[in-house]
Amino acid sequence: MEILKVEFFVMAVFALAISLLLPSIDAQSLAPAPAPTSDGVAVDQGIAYGLMVLALLLTYIIH
Repeated sequence: MEILKVEFFVMAVFALAISLLLPSIDAQSLAPAPAPTSDGVAVDQGIAYGLMVLALLLTYIIH
C-alpha cells in the first residue's frame, strides 16, 4: 500500500512539472485580439441568464 502512495506522489509531481514546462516550449507572441464590439447580444444574453437563475431559485424555493 505504501508503494501505491509513493507512485501516486511521483506521478503527481511529474504531472505538475510537465504542466508547468510544456506551455513555455511553444511560447509565441500572438497578434493582439481585435477590440470587442458591443451589439447588445451580450447584454441580452446576460439578462436571459439572470432570469434563468432567478427562475431556478424560485422553483427550488417553491418545491
